[in-house]
Amino acid sequence: MGSLPPPHLDFSSANHGNEHHHHQEISKDNLLALFKSQQDLLNYFFKHLDLSQTLDFSRILLSTSGTVFFTGVGKSAFVANKISQTLISLSFRSSFLSPLDALHGDIGALSSRDVLVLFSKSGSTEELLRLVPCAKARGAFLVSLTSVPANPLAGVCDMNVHLPLQRELCPFNLAPVTSTAIQMVFGDTIAVALMAARNLTKEEYGANHPAGRIGKSLIFKVKDVMKKKEELPVCKEGDLIMDQLVELTSKGCGCLLVVDEHHRLIGTFTDGDLRRTLKASGEAIFKLSVGEMCNRKPRTIGPETMAVEAMKKMESPPSPVQFLPVVNEDDTLIGIVTLHGLVSAGL
Repeated sequence: MGSLPPPHLDFSSANHGNEHHHHQEISKDNLLALFKSQQDLLNYFFKHLDLSQTLDFSRILLSTSGTVFFTGVGKSAFVANKISQTLISLSFRSSFLSPLDALHGDIGALSSRDVLVLFSKSGSTEELLRLVPCAKARGAFLVSLTSVPANPLAGVCDMNVHLPLQRELCPFNLAPVTSTAIQMVFGDTIAVALMAARNLTKEEYGANHPAGRIGKSLIFKVKDVMKKKEELPVCKEGDLIMDQLVELTSKGCGCLLVVDEHHRLIGTFTDGDLRRTLKASGEAIFKLSVGEMCNRKPRTIGPETMAVEAMKKMESPPSPVQFLPVVNEDDTLIGIVTLHGLVSAGL
């Protein structure tokens, strides 16, 4: 372990009772010094990490035919659980195994095809040491990730990866605020290495995140978010503009979709077109048909197009639009996708 001192901070008020708490503050210089010290401590980890050990560990995880279990106690348990969840999101079989619950039945989840990764800064965590013989009896391959050299846990596992730690950022060198950062960085970096080795595609990643913005942008198609049937503000080209005001304003699309007798799209007429027509025509608007004033070359989109592409098309030059009529191969109108609808869907 190194001896890098923490930045000089004044903690004296902490020892003078609650009556001094109103004087507590964090200075910009102290905060900057803390971040710089944490950066130095993380750089120590990167500089001294054994890449040969790390590569062997990565290959074991990649080649396992079973499940990669992670375990830990205290703060390390949170890290272990998080790394497991990351692997799951990348389509790897993984799970968190509580060392306490394992000794009360959950050890039955382990098999000889599995790997058990044990996070422990000291390598002397009693709960993990008690777990080791039980996990070995199940035939699992055990890997310890520790920071203290020559620790008991490393001696009883099948493999150990040393995570170099100079000291904790904590001024007392006690609170695990650097060791857990190192564990997290190490675990997540290994996860990305496995992701690359498996050639995980963006589409596969999105399929694992259907409720998030990433997943929706990779999964949702126009047909999944469009309005259709009775929701469409449809009219014929011979309909008078003033007769279609209710249709124009009641469907929440800001437009009319003008179709022929075969329901093929002829054009669009927007509330903006209404204002411009009223300004230019005055009272003559009462005699004008929608077909006379509609845009006969609107932007359209197909139902199988990705929804995120619809948003890009709406925002493209020469000017942004708020909606796109959805048509099939022969220009038959089947729906409308709106910017508001895309945003409401989480895109």
